[in-house]
Amino acid sequence: MSLKPLGVLLLTLVAFTAHGEALTRDTDRLHLASVHAAVVDLDEGVMLYAKHADRPVPIASVTKLMTALVVLESGADLDESLTVIERDREAANNAYSRIRPGSTMARGELLRLALMSSENRAAYNLAHHHPGGFDAFVAAMNRKAETLEMHRSRFVDPTGLSPGNRATAADLIRLLTAALARDEIRDYTQTGSYTARFGNPAYTLPYGNTNPLVRRADWDVLVSKTGYLDEAGRCLATVVRVDGRRYGVVVLNAFGKLTPIGDIGRIRRWLVEGEGGRVAGPALAYERRRTAPLEADLPRVVRMPSDGDTATAALTR
Repeated sequence: MSLKPLGVLLLTLVAFTAHGEALTRDTDRLHLASVHAAVVDLDEGVMLYAKHADRPVPIASVTKLMTALVVLESGADLDESLTVIERDREAANNAYSRIRPGSTMARGELLRLALMSSENRAAYNLAHHHPGGFDAFVAAMNRKAETLEMHRSRFVDPTGLSPGNRATAADLIRLLTAALARDEIRDYTQTGSYTARFGNPAYTLPYGNTNPLVRRADWDVLVSKTGYLDEAGRCLATVVRVDGRRYGVVVLNAFGKLTPIGDIGRIRRWLVEGEGGRVAGPALAYERRRTAPLEADLPRVVRMPSDGDTATAALTR
């Protein structure tokens, strides 16, 4: 799948409904509250919609999809019991966790909590117990990003608490594609609720998935990860099946906890009906405020004099 640099991609796509009727998907009919977005038909490898999809921005806990890939590809034993430690370095943002330091839990179960419930202490400890420790883990994250051709992405921590973790929406489609190929990531991110059992001492904690769509029977979510930081806004990267086809969807920097869910709903409606629906007033105001500087910075074509007083087009920015 070739994903070239994108600003706002405008396409008109013709598909067919189950009854053989032509369906026109005009991107002008899809209105999203998220500042950055990408929608790809993963079965065809075709970008259907992109909105400022080539801008590297903070991605918050969407980072944990990369964390999961590094853990799984390290070959570490998922059944190995790990002892949870306090952070030994300062977090860029609030790293609150209900897991007690000194507790023990299997590596695979920590990974489940990191993915489904965005448990930051779980993600941090997965890096801590990696061969070579935290720094080696972060280096592995960046190597994996290069392997996936996520050339405009950079990782500095495994939790997503640092705004220094940055990626483009288009790059995150590549990450979703790699995540989709891993049984464990599909299983863990589809977990709607879970009772975690710890040792030393023995205790349990209930957890819920941060993406409510995984608990809804009318949605077929294959992979999912949410994220939030003040610097990143509300984010969601997911693979959903719609009418038998798999779509990778990334929405970044949205206003309000449920705004990414609303955007995913608008995208599904656009895929099925060709219409995207409306965005609520406060969310739309946020999107316009955050998008305006990006629109102003897009390349524009101007006319410049040349020999013989003819005019040629030049890219000025």
